[in-house]
Amino acid sequence: MSAFIPEVRPQSPADSQPAVGAELMLTGERTIPNLDIENYWFRRHEVAYERLAPRCAGREVLEAGCGEGYGADLIAGVARRVVAVDYDQAAVDHVRARYPRVHVRQANLAELPLPDASMDVVVNFQVIEHLWDQGQFLRECARVLRPSGLVMVSTPNRITFSPGRETPINPFHTRELNADELTELLVDAGFPEVEMCGLFHGTRLREMDARHGGSIIDAQIARAVADAPWSPQLAADVAAVTTADFDIVPADLDQAHDIDDSLDLIAIAVRH
Repeated sequence: MSAFIPEVRPQSPADSQPAVGAELMLTGERTIPNLDIENYWFRRHEVAYERLAPRCAGREVLEAGCGEGYGADLIAGVARRVVAVDYDQAAVDHVRARYPRVHVRQANLAELPLPDASMDVVVNFQVIEHLWDQGQFLRECARVLRPSGLVMVSTPNRITFSPGRETPINPFHTRELNADELTELLVDAGFPEVEMCGLFHGTRLREMDARHGGSIIDAQIARAVADAPWSPQLAADVAAVTTADFDIVPADLDQAHDIDDSLDLIAIAVRH
């Protein structure tokens, strides 16, 4: 998931089949690395992989919805084996060419192409909000996981990402969730133990927020909607964001952070 950037048009069917190894285009549907204008969103996604990768150490991991593949490759640095699936064949071709230590294949996430009880961890970061049948996908996660296996899900917090809206602001999203809704989906799918965390801006990002009218996110979106150039300060701040600028806080351990105020939700759930 990326912020919706109106001036970057979705690819046509012809455009969505690049040569093997070609760069994926920025369409607003997913984030990609090494692009200054996208750096805030990329780092906001990357931090979940960095902080949760230790839970994948020495284990067999499925990334369901791998997108560009940078996260699956990061996890492959510690996991015994990483299998990745994505619905988009262009993304699959890209991952296969760029990240050879990731075993990637094209598939529908509602029908994961893996045997029962074959994985230790399923990773699904910034993907579930794109799915039409979220419950079916999570039931598939439970099916392919071994007993006591983990599913780790991150997703934009509906309360802060699309405030006051009945439908998501991002046209690539089908249904956004709050913490209670995500927990309910996981429990119903066979994951009775759910640890919920929230992602927040850390000190340096809060300083950037203050420099840009209260929200560096709104500053980026406003210029995209208006098709207006970025100020040098905004461009420099966005390009300077790192994963260290975000805090990930367990919902039940820090009373100073209300989970409903988080930017993203991160759930770690255990299959019984």
